[in-house]
Amino acid sequence: MKRRIVMSMLAGATLLAGTLLGSTPAQSAESRPTGAQSPTVPAESRPTGVQSPTVPAESRPAGVQSRTVPVESRPTGAQSPTAPAEFGTDWHDPITAAPPVTRPSGKSCQVTVAEAQFRDFTPYTGTYTPPKGCGDRWSKVVLRLEGSVKGRQFDRLGYLHIGGVEVLRTSTPQPSPDGIEWSVEKDVTRYSDTLRGTHDVEMLIGNVVDDTYTGIIDVKVTLTFYQGREVTGTPDRVLTLDQDTLTTPRNSERIVAEVYATGSGGGCEEYWYLSVPSSAPYSCQAGDGPYREVQIKVDGQLAGIAAPFPTVWTGGWSNPFLWYVVPGPRAFDVKPIEYDLTPFAGILNDGRPHRVEVGVVGVPEGQSGWSTPVNILVWQDAKSRQVTGRLTEHRSGDLANSSTYTPGSEHRVDTRGGHRLTVAGYVDTSHGRITTTVRRSLANTSTHRWADGENPDALKAAWTDDESVTVDGRGPARTTRTHRTYTMDGITTIGTGDRLRTVLTLGDRADVTETRAGRRTAWSRLDDTYAGDATYTINVPRDQRHAVGTTSERYRIRGSAGCYDRSLSTVQGVLTRERDGC
Repeated sequence: MKRRIVMSMLAGATLLAGTLLGSTPAQSAESRPTGAQSPTVPAESRPTGVQSPTVPAESRPAGVQSRTVPVESRPTGAQSPTAPAEFGTDWHDPITAAPPVTRPSGKSCQVTVAEAQFRDFTPYTGTYTPPKGCGDRWSKVVLRLEGSVKGRQFDRLGYLHIGGVEVLRTSTPQPSPDGIEWSVEKDVTRYSDTLRGTHDVEMLIGNVVDDTYTGIIDVKVTLTFYQGREVTGTPDRVLTLDQDTLTTPRNSERIVAEVYATGSGGGCEEYWYLSVPSSAPYSCQAGDGPYREVQIKVDGQLAGIAAPFPTVWTGGWSNPFLWYVVPGPRAFDVKPIEYDLTPFAGILNDGRPHRVEVGVVGVPEGQSGWSTPVNILVWQDAKSRQVTGRLTEHRSGDLANSSTYTPGSEHRVDTRGGHRLTVAGYVDTSHGRITTTVRRSLANTSTHRWADGENPDALKAAWTDDESVTVDGRGPARTTRTHRTYTMDGITTIGTGDRLRTVLTLGDRADVTETRAGRRTAWSRLDDTYAGDATYTINVPRDQRHAVGTTSERYRIRGSAGCYDRSLSTVQGVLTRERDGC
């Protein structure tokens, strides 16, 4: 799944290509293919406008003792002992600053959903049976994945399906020779309808194990059910598409589609944000450039638009030393894009199958590289046999997409893109007419600079996805406004002594405000920021790379429901600082 780049600086490595959910979403730099080109820095790396630094062959602090103390043995907020002078054969297990899933008190029941060792592209299959002793209504359901891997291995994409419903999309960390363990938790209460029945289970983390890439991915997934009153707002039904067709219950009063969109699958779409127009001399060309937009259509009519999140997997930007301990935002828990399709409920509720399709704007025609599985969440009107309605407004602006190439000793591509969509419709329910209006506006700006040989290679990019959903009926109108911002600023260079250095900052931000009759009733503000700077020697055996790197993540969320603020810092794979704020 790595873009195909010929790089003599990484000679002797093997490129493993494959399908989305099997081959590496982001192969490490040690996996690049042999070639005759001069050192070419993969485009997966670099901030715009940053000068090409000359990185000394030994860019680590002198006189530093190599000693690792488990962070679990220190009180929160305490500084760690001295970090090692460079990466060794082991490092701290992967960790994120994101908050753990809160768990209610009271009785709970646990079910093992999958337990497997992934060494090839054979899916795990099994049967899920609901828990006994906790009833069939739960206050919360928490999924937990526990994994381990040792040796040498790429990062891999994976999924878990229960009854055809995708309940988790994830990727894996890259291991140390001595082995690592990691875990992922997710609130899956919204899938309670599916979890009340017995269903087939399918899980796949596609992998290749051979004499070189020895890491077998060992995984166990459990669900913990907390007995209690079901959370208000949990969907009544969870549906999947049948060959891109959907038949909803005739009394559906709210319909939401969620799409687990990931750009992967081989070639350049894993790094879609770095692609350039075909007129530019660069290793990843994509016709009109890097603008991507995930669209959903109902019977051929545009029903929703969204900006994809620019996920960086744990081998990304040519530098696995950036991600060994702290992964990029969302890398282990891929969040679905949500589209409110309620304005189309009057059309979908006629009892007939309707065509629902998801596509990605900007992907060159005939080229694969995106996976877009869809779940449909439905809320029903229990007092109506059929809910009727009508689509009353549909306004789609012109899609803007301009990538301008400027040649020179420094090549440059400037991209500006965006789109607007407004849809509105009503449903007549047992509790009156309800009108839903959805407005969404997307924008993308990026500047991509590189020199001949793609060294250095820099990108600075930002994506915004603004959405408002207004529900009017049974009292004052309620509006939820969400302003999402994703940012990427990075550079990779090869300097003195074949030292490859990557400096990268990623941002995942969202402001959400709820109002009733114009008065604010709830709000939240999320800011998840990752920063890394890592250097290692290329073209040498693994034990001669003398890798050094610092990484950090700060995850902050504040709002009417409270505050969470956590920071992590690492040096050469040692967790040197963890601090809780608020």
